[in-house]
Amino acid sequence: MKTFSATPKDIDKKWVLIDAEDLVLGRLAAVIATRLRGKHKPTYTPHMDCGDNVIVINAGKVRLTGKKLTDKVYYRHTGYPGGIREATPQRILNGAHPERLVESAVRRMIPKGPLGRQQMKNLRVYVGAAHPHEAQQPEPLDVAAMNRKNKRSK
Repeated sequence: MKTFSATPKDIDKKWVLIDAEDLVLGRLAAVIATRLRGKHKPTYTPHMDCGDNVIVINAGKVRLTGKKLTDKVYYRHTGYPGGIREATPQRILNGAHPERLVESAVRRMIPKGPLGRQQMKNLRVYVGAAHPHEAQQPEPLDVAAMNRKNKRSK
């Protein structure tokens, strides 16, 4: 039997809706990255964008385990001398764009390069429960039911 290699006509993209309320950030990001890459499909081909379109709602209500909310620090550099900047997940969640916490966690799990950037365009993250993609009829994916560790409450 020959090895199957998907072509653009073989790729079937679906729309998936994930509610991130009370889900653990790292576990959620791993599920999203797998869906974006298409590794859950039997027709997965590493050099093709065969993943699904993923919509994440309630990204501002995501949870972190342990003391990561206050103790974890993200660093970035502006490019200028002395331009190191730091942010904690708590500051990001309480800030103007809490959806960036989920986006950056998923981005770090996707390969770097042109294919990874193309796959990241299939991710849409929203802070609240409303999203403008009802016309695509996304099917809900219950990440909390996959594993009991995926969901945490306060």
